[in-house]
Amino acid sequence: MTVSLPLVVILGLIAWGAVKFLGVRPWLVVVIALFGFYLSDTFVAPAIDSGTRSGVDIVNNDQD
Repeated sequence: MTVSLPLVVILGLIAWGAVKFLGVRPWLVVVIALFGFYLSDTFVAPAIDSGTRSGVDIVNNDQD
């Protein structure tokens, strides 16, 4: 059985778990999310995107 989840859902669950179980303050999660949002408009965004896609491809290929 194959389950497909968007990466944003997984990252959201990690952020929720960090707030709930690790005691991370919600404002810190918001600051990090805003940092990522503004980082997406810089020259680093294509490198982050390709690195993320490569990592997901590696994880998906390990499951075959």
